[in-house]
Amino acid sequence: MSKLVYKGCDVELKYNPKLKNTYIGVESDKKILVKTSNNSYTYILNLLELRDSWIQKQLKKQKNYLSLEMNLEDEILLFSQKYSIDSEEATLLRTKLHKLRISSPQKIMKCYDDFYKSIATNYLQERAVHYAKVMNLSFKTIKYRKMKSRWGSCSSLKIITFNTELMKLKKHLIDYVVVHELAHLKHMNHSKDFHAFVDMYLPYSKELRRELKYIKLR
Repeated sequence: MSKLVYKGCDVELKYNPKLKNTYIGVESDKKILVKTSNNSYTYILNLLELRDSWIQKQLKKQKNYLSLEMNLEDEILLFSQKYSIDSEEATLLRTKLHKLRISSPQKIMKCYDDFYKSIATNYLQERAVHYAKVMNLSFKTIKYRKMKSRWGSCSSLKIITFNTELMKLKKHLIDYVVVHELAHLKHMNHSKDFHAFVDMYLPYSKELRRELKYIKLR
């Protein structure tokens, strides 16, 4: 594994002689990943030039993404607002952190995850009950867990699962996810009827969906 620089971006190279093709990926607005069986820098730079139009487009998209990261032990991110770890909003988290006998990055992150799950359990339950009543729908139960690839899900058994990372988003985006998952109780797909149903309760759902796409899950 080695690195080079291409037009101001770090290029991480992963060499594997067994690869039949070369793969290019854009991981951030400053990082490009290249997996290849050819370890010639000249070959790689030429390939990047050939794919430059696509690469620049992907880099531009990355600049629009919003990150949910924060400085652990210094702040929390709640409803898209950052608060000091000493704030009233972080009281529950401070309590959890103070109980740690041995402080490690993994245990600190576990405290954060537990904190967001606790907040989510109360807040999302209230929002789901509210919108279920408005939409004339009923669910069996709600589950809460940290997920890396989706904001929520709804099963055919009427079990809704919400990503606890939702607590870091703006409240109108949280409501969109709640309505979206509840709508699956009626339409178990993403058909035109499904989107029309969501639009009945959130007229600007298309804009909200687009806004949500630019938020990175970690």
